[in-house]
Amino acid sequence: MTVTADQRPVVLAIFVLTYVGLAIGRVPGLQLNRGGIALLGAIAMMIASHSSTTETVSTVNWPTIFLLFGFFVISAQLRLSGFYGWVAGNISDRLKAPAKFLVFLIAVAAGLSACLNNDIVCYVLAPVVGAALVRKGMNPVPFLVALAAACNIGAGATLIGNAQNMMIGQLANLGFLSYMLWAFVPVVVGLTVIYGVTRIGAHYATAAFAACEIEPPTSPYPFDAYHTAKGLVVLAVVIGLFFTSLPKEVVVLVAAGIHLLSRKFRTEELLKLVDWQLLVLFMALFVVSGTFQVTGYGTQLVQWLERSGFDPSRPANEVALTAGLTALINNAPAVMLLLKLVPISHVSIAYVMAVANSFAGSSIMTASVANLIVVQQARTQGIVISFWDFARLGIPITLVSLGGLIGWALLMGP
Repeated sequence: MTVTADQRPVVLAIFVLTYVGLAIGRVPGLQLNRGGIALLGAIAMMIASHSSTTETVSTVNWPTIFLLFGFFVISAQLRLSGFYGWVAGNISDRLKAPAKFLVFLIAVAAGLSACLNNDIVCYVLAPVVGAALVRKGMNPVPFLVALAAACNIGAGATLIGNAQNMMIGQLANLGFLSYMLWAFVPVVVGLTVIYGVTRIGAHYATAAFAACEIEPPTSPYPFDAYHTAKGLVVLAVVIGLFFTSLPKEVVVLVAAGIHLLSRKFRTEELLKLVDWQLLVLFMALFVVSGTFQVTGYGTQLVQWLERSGFDPSRPANEVALTAGLTALINNAPAVMLLLKLVPISHVSIAYVMAVANSFAGSSIMTASVANLIVVQQARTQGIVISFWDFARLGIPITLVSLGGLIGWALLMGP
């Protein structure tokens, strides 16, 4: 793909407008969401650059898309088998001891998010946990914010915890085990911070909740022990094969194919639970950022920053840049942009980017889709989490966690 001198200003304008739209999240007067905004930006890029269909498609990193799709199918099979509903019920049964309940909630949410899609974990757990807390007469808001933060930070423990880490891992060719070992300490620190901040937030929470007989949401998928075991075995094999040299996207697609060959779950049931919106968002952003990169503006911006004394590859600067963009435009678009601006000259730069993006997703309500899902699911139970309610816990969790990440990155060195 080539972009002529006459086309470059137009491409730049489309790039800026697309990311401004992603930051705002909507276009006044229209029913566009972030996926639609990114898709329109990709279409405009294709037209403005006079690119052929083949050239446009070539900007998409298909291994990342295949990896995402495969994990959506794996997660869908576990959801249909009732596994998530079973986990949610076990969490809500531990409310007799709030401190232990919080530890269990954070550990389970983080563990599931590290191995599966963190958005689905939030979608399933939030209404069940929220209803259980209200029935107990406890303020559910701090615990639900902790759930979202645990899903965000827990996802940073592996290269499959969220879509952004999958993309970083694929593009930077990161080793699955080496990343896990590097990320383990900052993730544990982040989860510990969630516990401490939530305990303080729960103690000083101003809203009072009287115990009431709110009906807990029932899982639409009854628990099936056999298919749950099958799904967990397939997932364990997939993760095990990630430690080999086999292409990750091929491993995941084979696992998805095994689930599609099901005698119980229809193909349309599995595919209905695939997050097609997120797949479209990523494909569109690959086109937008790929076309922008050809203009050379990104390289010029990085060179200008370095001449000004701001080296984006230094841990503190990279964390600040990643956290700022994540809070501004949401974590997925932020990574797409960062990968075009920050040269991955060493694996440690990719490690910091992946962990910082996951951590920064907990800062404010709009920083990650997982946060928005928790807020929306809580609302179905009559629980209102305001922007400030989320930020007063999310911001300190994020700042302290990112501080620990910077310290770890400096300690480990390049």
